[in-house]
Amino acid sequence: MELFPIVDEMGNVIGSAGRQECHAHTFLLHPVVHLHVFNSRGELYLQKRSTSKDIQPGKWDTSVGGHVDYGESIEKALRREALEELNISQFTPQFITFYKFTSTCESELVYAYKTIYDDPISPDPIEIDEGRFWEMKEIVDSIGKGIFTPNFEQEFQRLFAHIQ
Repeated sequence: MELFPIVDEMGNVIGSAGRQECHAHTFLLHPVVHLHVFNSRGELYLQKRSTSKDIQPGKWDTSVGGHVDYGESIEKALRREALEELNISQFTPQFITFYKFTSTCESELVYAYKTIYDDPISPDPIEIDEGRFWEMKEIVDSIGKGIFTPNFEQEFQRLFAHIQ
């Protein structure tokens, strides 16, 4: 069973719970990491979530996103998820911000990072149906059309919509 830390809104660990409990409308606040992978042309890599995912299957989402395991640091989770999802390990993450996101079934404390990466990307075929770099205008023009996860749309508008 995957065990997640339960945190307060400042990220202090106050307990733990399993994945199913966190995703079962309990709204237990748990940390996640997001890595926005840009190439040197300013395009943003997005992944299309596997249709087997329990939340937002088949939607385009943040380059890398995943839960922090209980006892794991944010930085270690970010690097683990980048390796697991996109097979990238040599990158320099730049912290952007952290914020609380609440969906219809859960509450997450999102730690958002970005990086510039021009080497090959090999998405995990179990977790990701496909992935590619998008031009910023293409993303902006697709918002609100049911293509992206709600969390990605909200985060993109907060962090990057001004870049076109």
